[in-house]
Amino acid sequence: MTRRLPVSAAALGLAVCWALPALAADEPVGKEVTPGDAQADVPGERAPVLRPGDDGKEKTGIFSFALENDLFYNTDQHYTNGIRLTYLTPKGGEPEWIRNAALALPIFNATSDIRVEYGLGQSMFTPSNIRNPNPPATDRPYAGWLYGSIGVIGNTPGANGSRVFDQMQVSLGVVGPASLGEPAQKLVHHIVDSPQPQGWDTQIKNEPTLQFVYQRSWQSPQFELPAGFGVDATPHAGAALGNVFTYANTGMMLRLGQNLPVDYGAPRVQPSLPGSGYFEPVDDIGWYLFAGLDGRAMARNIFLDGNTFADSRSVDKRPLVGDAQFGIAFVIRDVRLAYTHVLRTAEYYGQGADDQFGVFSVSFRF
Repeated sequence: MTRRLPVSAAALGLAVCWALPALAADEPVGKEVTPGDAQADVPGERAPVLRPGDDGKEKTGIFSFALENDLFYNTDQHYTNGIRLTYLTPKGGEPEWIRNAALALPIFNATSDIRVEYGLGQSMFTPSNIRNPNPPATDRPYAGWLYGSIGVIGNTPGANGSRVFDQMQVSLGVVGPASLGEPAQKLVHHIVDSPQPQGWDTQIKNEPTLQFVYQRSWQSPQFELPAGFGVDATPHAGAALGNVFTYANTGMMLRLGQNLPVDYGAPRVQPSLPGSGYFEPVDDIGWYLFAGLDGRAMARNIFLDGNTFADSRSVDKRPLVGDAQFGIAFVIRDVRLAYTHVLRTAEYYGQGADDQFGVFSVSFRF
């Protein structure tokens, strides 16, 4: 049966509709910065674009939507779908107690743009053959994950236009039937006229989840090229600890574009390269091509290792996993649109081939 992608088109249409109010806003984007803005006083640092009349606080937060799905490439196996919605507080809009607690950490200082991010997400995993009601024990188990998260990010200017970006996040959720992975996948497959998955009765069992993630990115100063082009590099390192994922990771992303926006890559669903909903608006249009690598040393992956406190299906995971990604992003005033293609190495022994999936994301100030 030929698969069609109306659900992806619908998601794209919905996201664009959400973005239209920001695109059509009558209020022009300016470059005025209050004299007391700490970031504007750092030599070589591009001043953030604030609206005229601002008092150093932005009036809007940033909503982001990210959809990851292997149907973009006509496959339906392993990591098959991830969706995440986030809201990032405006500059100066974080609770005072959170800012005070963040400034007590050595990774932040008085020049750091500190914000709070709230998120809601769901991920789904399936074996290679979803038509088999009793998949072989050597194949990846069915699993779903539903979670909510809260995190703190900090954008800290450095010398000569460099920046450091820190992300800390804690999430609470559930895996197993309570994650609603089965009804969600069956609904999507009904909409796109794909075969219905038959083996969700074998999924891992219900288990509450607690997850901590920390990522740090070091963005180089922008190297200017002819015709208004610019290029920068952003190495990163991080770690995750919890009963869902426990790993250490490192990698790098390169960007090449015109009117290169200040951001750290499009938002993604963990584990991944450390993209973010954070971006600074531009007064016209900025765009960039990007490519990145991320390597992870995996100590735990509940979707392969199975439940922590109960017997469930499991497979032997590989200790090292790598992602390669490339794509394009546009920032149009207060809106960022991006598409990413991801290649992921085999995650468990016996996996027939590497995985690939696509990511569509939109972020906008509202």
